[in-house]
Amino acid sequence: MDLVIAGVVAGVLGTLVMDLGNLLLARAKIISKIDVGMIGRMAAGWARGRFRYGHPSEMEEVPNEVFLGYATHLGIGVSLAVPYVLGSNLLIGGPVSPIWAIPYGVATTVASWFFVYPSMGFGVFGMRSPEGLRAPLSSLANHLFYGVGIAVGISLV
Repeated sequence: MDLVIAGVVAGVLGTLVMDLGNLLLARAKIISKIDVGMIGRMAAGWARGRFRYGHPSEMEEVPNEVFLGYATHLGIGVSLAVPYVLGSNLLIGGPVSPIWAIPYGVATTVASWFFVYPSMGFGVFGMRSPEGLRAPLSSLANHLFYGVGIAVGISLV
């Protein structure tokens, strides 16, 4: 049970660090800002059984989409961190090393490139986004922040 709690804490901190890093670098115009409303629309589509859009304009606005987007984003962050903590502990047979959380966070970018972007209608890597190449690079940076946040969470727990 302690490992699950550690995973939840790591996932929450990972997501918060990702959002904070994104906010700072997006304000500086270095990366693209995470569109939480789009995440909410995507999640609403998932709830209706729609997992892919041909174009983002096909996604309908939904009530409370920003709240839904934050809840989904946090839920995804936790659902990726818990298996990391449990799996790491199982593989090494002892406490999880925070240092491996950073490459793991970067590796989770694959989910964004091959599932989230296509789910929103931006295609693989988000290359149909108005941001072009900036979209997948922004996702990579965001997931680096996520890994750092997981590492901090593991260190604290």
